[in-house]
Amino acid sequence: MELAAASFVVLFQELALIRWLPVEVRVVGYFPNLILLSVFLGLGVGALRARARSMMWMWPTGLLVLVVSAWALGRVAFTANAVSEHLWLLYVDLPANAPVVEGIHLPLVLLFSLSALSFVPLGQYVGIRLEAFRKQSSALWGYSLDLAGSLVGVLCFTVMSFSGLRPAWWFLPVLLGGFFLVMRRPRLRIFFAVASAAILFVVSQMTGPERYSPYYAVADVPIEGSPDHNILANGSLHQIAIDFSGDYLGPEDRQRTLVGYRLPYRRLGRPIRKALVLGAGTGNDVAVLLGEGAQEIHAVEIDPIILSLGREVHPNLPYADPRVIVHQVDARSFLNETTERFDLIVFGTLDSMTRLSALSNVRLDNFVYTREGLAAARDRLTDDGGMVMFFSVGEDYIFEHLTALLATTFGRMPVIHRAFYNMFNVIFMTGPAYEDAAEPVDPDAWYLQDEALARSLPNDDWPYLYLPSPGVNSFYLSMIGILSLLSVLAILAVSPDMRAGLLRRRGVDIEMFLYGFAFLLIETKFVTAMNLLWGATWLTSAVVFGAILLTILIGTVVMELKPVPWGLAGVGLVMALLITYAIPLGALLRTDPPTRLALSVLYVATPVIFASLIFAARFKVRPAADLAFGWNLLGAVVGGLAEFFSMALGFRAMTLVAITAYLLAFLVARRSPDRASPPAVESPAPGEGAFEVGATA
Repeated sequence: MELAAASFVVLFQELALIRWLPVEVRVVGYFPNLILLSVFLGLGVGALRARARSMMWMWPTGLLVLVVSAWALGRVAFTANAVSEHLWLLYVDLPANAPVVEGIHLPLVLLFSLSALSFVPLGQYVGIRLEAFRKQSSALWGYSLDLAGSLVGVLCFTVMSFSGLRPAWWFLPVLLGGFFLVMRRPRLRIFFAVASAAILFVVSQMTGPERYSPYYAVADVPIEGSPDHNILANGSLHQIAIDFSGDYLGPEDRQRTLVGYRLPYRRLGRPIRKALVLGAGTGNDVAVLLGEGAQEIHAVEIDPIILSLGREVHPNLPYADPRVIVHQVDARSFLNETTERFDLIVFGTLDSMTRLSALSNVRLDNFVYTREGLAAARDRLTDDGGMVMFFSVGEDYIFEHLTALLATTFGRMPVIHRAFYNMFNVIFMTGPAYEDAAEPVDPDAWYLQDEALARSLPNDDWPYLYLPSPGVNSFYLSMIGILSLLSVLAILAVSPDMRAGLLRRRGVDIEMFLYGFAFLLIETKFVTAMNLLWGATWLTSAVVFGAILLTILIGTVVMELKPVPWGLAGVGLVMALLITYAIPLGALLRTDPPTRLALSVLYVATPVIFASLIFAARFKVRPAADLAFGWNLLGAVVGGLAEFFSMALGFRAMTLVAITAYLLAFLVARRSPDRASPPAVESPAPGEGAFEVGATA
């Protein structure tokens, strides 16, 4: 019971931090996988200390320090670009005199370190309980409880994430679970109660008037003297709900915005029968289309709170009109599923300020702005239909990407209108409806039709609209180096055996390292692939996390009841990964939902169960489980950091990297004699690194 409770707490705390920290410290929103990696590191360091004195007193202390640090860092404008840009957009809710610090390494590294420290006591607690199970019956049965607790944690937090509860409620189950873990120690109970009260107080004081969706902390800020409303997401200016009725004109810049919104429809020059708005937000584009006389409008918006604000505070209440049909779903998922055809498809300043999951560096909107995504939109147009894309372009290469994407998708250069309209600064118009539009294109844009450039454009394998070209820039390389160094130093600091292992070649467990490295890569691929197949929603990510946990739970029970030879499992794993590499996701997208569901289960579950069986078989023969687990953890952290290299290689190539790592591990295993002597301390098995100690990985 205690082991399951500890694993529940681990999962809940991990997901709470991944949801909460980006709200308070804005830059973390673009690097949530760093928090996940910190969880791996903290749990592993704690497990390596399973034979040492209990560190549970450090848990509420570490969590309180993390919360207070987030409060302090959240009041600083960390910027790597122009100060004014971040103060007015990313930090629009901060006071004008807020301190400004150039560079974003400090908050990322500091929060990574503090988050890892807060999980160290939990890792030790889990490690001790697993060892107790090993002595009494079997570590694998104990590990089954660990997985069961993790699975319940994922399910409960998913429900809470969709319930709209405020952050203090996210931390309450964590602290109640922690209190259960220390109930047998009276002095620690008192200390824990005081620290928990302090944590809840600080978190509640940090929480403003925001409403919490599964994606953002959303705030409605009425504009004084105007019917318009600023909509903030995680404290940043996300959109403005504008009155298009004409009753209020306002200042000149507002009038310019109204002109920009209406420009594509003036160029269209004909009535609009059926329109689709992707990224409808609070309803600006819908309100304009209603004003232009559209007969039927399908509005797609992923965030339920932003939709609610559109119904409640938008000056024109566009979603109340019977001509409007609302779809709360991911834009790419809607394009994949719908059979409707539209006279006009509008990309309504569609962009995101969050990632699709904690395992991936891909943003929610990335799979919309790919060659396949735009082709899916093109295929939903009528024979005389048109496409309109509003965008706020900050870099020339983003403009070039979008222009070339549209040119290659439609076989001709789009009509481009470039001017500053506050909410956007470029309007792309393309498709048969705009073939006769007389608008000069950028005179320097001719080269965008070059096929060589088109081959490097964002696609479903390399969905990085916001990168100039495939590659890992110096910032990411520096973060990879810093976090790798911190991870190595932390593990070496707590494990004398691992320090000795670095000095003696035979002490380095390369096999365990490679297992952890490879599993994180394939897991990242699966989460990203399922978000493409089923929509980039929290529900999709939760289902994938839960499915992986359930699959490894099955593998654990199988290894306990009827062990599978690791060589046979290895052949199955390599074959399964080669099949996932060979099958393009586009082929799965073209299947009907029941078939796609069945194929998705096979796509994810087959490699995962083989990987868990292999790890279990090889882990059993380790004479020092803590040392083997330490090397596996280090591999998992490095594998998580290696996901950044998908920016250079694409996601399919990362599968080949994982296969190579597994093959090298098998080669090492063949050359290493099996050592069946019982380990001094047995770490969790089977599975891959910190994921197997209750992290969602």
